[in-house]
Amino acid sequence: MGINSESDIAANLQIGPTTEGMVRIYVEGEGFEIPMDFDPEEAEEIAEELRAAAARARKMASKKGAKGRS
Repeated sequence: MGINSESDIAANLQIGPTTEGMVRIYVEGEGFEIPMDFDPEEAEEIAEELRAAAARARKMASKKGAKGRS
């Protein structure tokens, strides 16, 4: 499965600080739990990657919408 593949798997996502000063991304679904801890600098890098991906996705969606209106 790649990043562009759809899935029927449902999961909950939680993000927050830990008592040890880390940032935890916690993914939980039916039969699995994935806690991922990052130092604050790594978490900021991930946030920047998320923002950049959101901007690219917006551009792709607007191009797709523009094609449909032609």
